[in-house]
Amino acid sequence: MSIPAFLPFDDLKVRLEGDLFTDTTYRTLYATDASAYREMPTAVAIPKTIEDLKTLIVFAKEHKTSLIPRTGGTSLAGQVVGSGIVVDVSKHFTKILEINPEERWVRVQPGVIRDELNQFLKPYGLYFGPETSTANRAMIGGMVGNNSCGSNSVVYRATREHTLSVKALLADGSEAEFGPINGWDFTKQVGEASRKNGSATLADTILLKTNSILSDPANQEEIRRNFPKKSIERRNTGYALDALLDMQPFTSEGEPFNMAKFIAGSEGTLCFLTEIKLNIVPLPPKENGLVCVHCHSIDESLRATLVALKYKPYAVELIDDIILERADTNPEQRKNSFFVQKTPTDHFPIILVVDLSRDTRAEIEQLAAEMIAEMQAAGMGYHYPLLFGDDSKKIWTLRKAGLGLLGNLPGDEKAVAVIEDTAVDVNDLPDYIRDFNEILTKHNMHSVHYAHAGSGELHLRPIINLKTEEGHRQYRMIAEEIATLVKKYDGSLSGEHGDGRLRGEFIPQMVGPHNYELMRQIKHTWDPNGIFNPGKIVETPPMDTFLRYEAGQQTPNFKTYFRYKDQNVLQHAEQCNGSGDCRKTEASGGTMCPSYMATRDEKDTTRARANILREMLTRSPKENRFDHEEIKATYDLCLSCKGCKNECPSNVDVAKLKAEFLQHYYDSNGIPIRSRLIANFARLSSIAALVPWAWNGVLGTPALRRIANRLVGFHPDRTMPKMGKTTLKKWVSLRSEKLGASGRRSGSEEPSGSTGLRPDGSSLPAPNSSLLLFCDEFTNFNDVEVGQKAVQLFEKLGYKVVIPEHGESGRAALSKGMLNYAKTLAEKNVRLLKDIVSAETPLVGLEPSAILTFRDEYPDLVDESLMADAKRIAEHALTFEEFLAREMDAGRIKSDQFTTETRLIKLHGHCQQKAVSSLVPGKKALSLPKNYTVQLIPSGCCGMAGSFGYEAEHYEVSMKVGELVLFPTVRQQPDGVIIAAPGTSCRHQIKDGTNRIAQHPAEILFDALL
Repeated sequence: MSIPAFLPFDDLKVRLEGDLFTDTTYRTLYATDASAYREMPTAVAIPKTIEDLKTLIVFAKEHKTSLIPRTGGTSLAGQVVGSGIVVDVSKHFTKILEINPEERWVRVQPGVIRDELNQFLKPYGLYFGPETSTANRAMIGGMVGNNSCGSNSVVYRATREHTLSVKALLADGSEAEFGPINGWDFTKQVGEASRKNGSATLADTILLKTNSILSDPANQEEIRRNFPKKSIERRNTGYALDALLDMQPFTSEGEPFNMAKFIAGSEGTLCFLTEIKLNIVPLPPKENGLVCVHCHSIDESLRATLVALKYKPYAVELIDDIILERADTNPEQRKNSFFVQKTPTDHFPIILVVDLSRDTRAEIEQLAAEMIAEMQAAGMGYHYPLLFGDDSKKIWTLRKAGLGLLGNLPGDEKAVAVIEDTAVDVNDLPDYIRDFNEILTKHNMHSVHYAHAGSGELHLRPIINLKTEEGHRQYRMIAEEIATLVKKYDGSLSGEHGDGRLRGEFIPQMVGPHNYELMRQIKHTWDPNGIFNPGKIVETPPMDTFLRYEAGQQTPNFKTYFRYKDQNVLQHAEQCNGSGDCRKTEASGGTMCPSYMATRDEKDTTRARANILREMLTRSPKENRFDHEEIKATYDLCLSCKGCKNECPSNVDVAKLKAEFLQHYYDSNGIPIRSRLIANFARLSSIAALVPWAWNGVLGTPALRRIANRLVGFHPDRTMPKMGKTTLKKWVSLRSEKLGASGRRSGSEEPSGSTGLRPDGSSLPAPNSSLLLFCDEFTNFNDVEVGQKAVQLFEKLGYKVVIPEHGESGRAALSKGMLNYAKTLAEKNVRLLKDIVSAETPLVGLEPSAILTFRDEYPDLVDESLMADAKRIAEHALTFEEFLAREMDAGRIKSDQFTTETRLIKLHGHCQQKAVSSLVPGKKALSLPKNYTVQLIPSGCCGMAGSFGYEAEHYEVSMKVGELVLFPTVRQQPDGVIIAAPGTSCRHQIKDGTNRIAQHPAEILFDALL
């Protein structure tokens, strides 16, 4: 992995205002995208300015290397994989430069995210149409480079149609602007360029060559005869010579000549874009109505597509049974599959999602009824739910998660992107797919089918194990046979995802040798030295070279501390297919990935962490393959928030992988002192609890606290949690003794009333209704008042509270990757609790990170002999909010026990609640007082994440994460608004970041009791 010595990168670093990375870590992280390809670049550049880009172009030309333009890195055909310098513009080229609402255009830099552009445009009543499934992280530069389409292309077509003009840097470093030119002006410019002779610029040369090619009648005939059918709107096969030929002056009635539309789809091989001017359109109709046609087979769904298109839908998208089956294993997507009704034979259906958006629901309902009636008459479908509003958003989220969900297949077999981008005339689609499946059946293969049925393009992914010789053979074989099939239908081998290095090899077959030679001439004219993204579209290496997995690659048997269901640790990391869902920003909502949201560095994505672990576990020469500084550096800013466990469509649990890695790393390098201190938080707290006044005196004095913080490696500005005057366990024990001595039942006050009935006649919980309170180490030592109020609340509501014998949760040890120690703690708790926790006596916890450890980590950590017990406890381990919500549903807790005062509560949910549980019970519980209004703060992680926010080197990022959404939202709230946060770390972070006191829901509800 050494860097070629002849490239003077040290000199280049000095000349750039941005960053240049040549280390193994960064190069590894940029060696892949969302495709099957992998190639180590020589360097990674993060330019800040256009001058940086010019410097890189000159450097590449002088030193005979190449530049690979990159934005989100979600390409499926290997477009941003190569051996040159990857130039990532996603961090700094993110400005929306100008908008003209009257003329309906907007000017942007290439790193602007599609969905965030539309958030900007919405107040103007305007919209950028093309919508990829990656729209919450896909950037405009990449969309232009790939000529992206999306689910709504039946209305908005492709990015090419909306690209008005571009500014670009050419291969000699010169600046150029390309936009519309009418036929007369084009001819005039050609004449002027031809008279320049030796003074012609590169832009002049490009113009002359383009005119020479397109003016030739023989070329015109070849282009019109051999390019894909014009009825196929999704055409991304090679350079768009057919699009230019349809323009003036070559087609008199065509639109003005516009080289910007030719650049769309050129995959960064011709120039480097710096600005893009886009056409924008009015917002879509106000009402979004989706008919989810449940079909028995793919063929039935495709015939139904032709019926659906008669009703002028905004989209017709297919979701097959394999994706629905994978969604059923994903906690987040299972919620989005609420509308699915299995077939009479208990199989998942093939679902056709027909978007009939209109201005009123009445219009949609009438159209839907007519369409459904026609389908029923033709025997198409068996269930036709019509969904609106938030329900329709869930369906689109499910559809967009398709790519990520496919990465969630267990084992080494994956749904591989090899022929997933073919497009044919939509009327040919049923026959084409029938022929396609016959080819797969002949080879004993099967495929996933999903996406853009209404546009004649299904994403077809055969299941292949690329780690085997047979898998590599299948990869090439299926590509060759399907290319021939696509040509039979005059289709496009690439409908929207581009040729890259996957399909470039087949372009001569798709457009003919003559047209392919024209494309080679175009490339050489624009880029004579081959510096812009070589090996894509033309002169590509064989499509089965530089694959991420080598033929015959063995997956070692790793001895791990955690269990990984139906797979090993490497296979779990390999579930990440690079789709980049973790690159969404705070503007999209959700938790994943807080450090990336704060830094906008690829190194801090969930994808990067999966990639680096996969790379080292696969290729490391060390006996302990985890023992790599590259892994340590990449995982450093992982907050272990668990957002990825829930939000990543492939369910890549990076928090689990981080803990696994750390223990293995410690095995070779020892455990740092600070990590030992943090992991032993409960033991140290038990000592401090003997003299709480001393602890609080030191840490409550700023000067002494700063010294103490520095001694243990914490940031001096971070305040520290105080110790309670007593511990919760002591308080409960003393209180029980007093209550027992006074003749009242131990551990509880008598419920109000002597009849066991409420004033409305409903029954109170029986006097022996018990719950086991898990007295976690944070509540026991620091948040004692929270625990006291929780106990009193439960008792007032009629429950007997018992703190059973148990140990600490092990959360601190898990967070620092001390899995041997955490395993000991987990097994102790399982042994102590296995015979007493049940549905009737659940284990209830106040601190989400502690109680949810029973549900999340314990079953995969304890010895196999205790696994069944751990799983049984997990079923009945409830958060405070879950328990209250359960009892509310059972009618045992009612609003009449609480105040009628009107209050507004802003609730910040704990990360582990979002990942392992839900915020719905919290919102429900806090709504017990009937005039309490609960609103969720749309925040992700608070940024504290246990010890992360205390640590000196992480403090700045911790506060940046808080500033994304949480801190500004809290600061905006009037004093009378209650800030709720179940997590102890979250409450501490809110206090440090905003000087507001956040309360645990138990405190809020106790204070609201009548």
